[in-house]
Amino acid sequence: MGGDSGSEILIHGALASVAENQSLEVILVGDEQILQDTLQKCADSSSKVTDRLRIVHAPECIGMDESPVDGVRKKKDASVMVAFDLVKNGGADAVVSAGNSGATLAAGIRKLGRLPGVSRPGIASFFPTLKRPVMLMDIGANVDCRPKHLCQFAIMASSCSRLLLGTDNPRVGLLSIGEETGKGNALVKGTYSLLQRSPVNFIGNVEGRDVYKGDVDVIVCDGFVGNISLKISEGLADAAMQMLRKEIMKTWRAKIGYLLIRKAFAGFKKQVDYAEYGGAPLLGIAGTGIICHGSSDATAIRNAIGVASDMVSNKVNESIVSALDSAADT
Repeated sequence: MGGDSGSEILIHGALASVAENQSLEVILVGDEQILQDTLQKCADSSSKVTDRLRIVHAPECIGMDESPVDGVRKKKDASVMVAFDLVKNGGADAVVSAGNSGATLAAGIRKLGRLPGVSRPGIASFFPTLKRPVMLMDIGANVDCRPKHLCQFAIMASSCSRLLLGTDNPRVGLLSIGEETGKGNALVKGTYSLLQRSPVNFIGNVEGRDVYKGDVDVIVCDGFVGNISLKISEGLADAAMQMLRKEIMKTWRAKIGYLLIRKAFAGFKKQVDYAEYGGAPLLGIAGTGIICHGSSDATAIRNAIGVASDMVSNKVNESIVSALDSAADT
């Protein structure tokens, strides 16, 4: 109920996900009357996929402008709280939310707790590169970190990348201001030495310009840096598309040229569109949670539900716990 675009977009995404995956059931959590009316409006009366959608009533919602901590504490019947309750009680396997991301994180920790050995859960995100998607963690859950937190981010993201992206022995880079050993602030320097001793495939520091080359599979940083990197990347992709459109419309020659390359143009747009990568996995909680953009469209929601399903079926959390245990023994 907390997304920027209202429940209709989210329901279209849920309908698309169950149509695509015959073994999937989606539970819509929120104001029952609103969701029922919207579902009837969105669903094709001839379709049977609505048999695998059901509604669980939650009378409250934590808004985008509300304090996550206050919202989770005061609104026990908020949709995100009820959703994580379903996971806690075995009524669901995962939560996908396009609402207040801080509230989603806080609700997940409050209701499910942390995985054994996890100091701080974090949020991972997929970035497009010249070769294959790279996973960046953390992108905003923890703005103040210690080296051990970033080391755990590397371990958790490596497990997730291996199982979701099929990456064999993911290459892990540490985001810094230079590739050389010793570059960076105290956090980066402290993390570097920990990663060298960790079981992950650590390849050293990577600079911001290297993120999109695709030479690494996982990049770790604190949530402050990660969130800025994410927002700059999204803004740059959007600005680049608008600049191209503006240039194309200037002359008739450019318009004709566009007609010849519009398939390539559409392919580029799809490659940099965050919707194609679904949501951002919330790693480190004792359950599965996916955080989506508040402005997610139906495609993003469908893909986010797919990511959640893949995380459950591939037992990502079990792999994370095993990897953390192995790291503790080294």
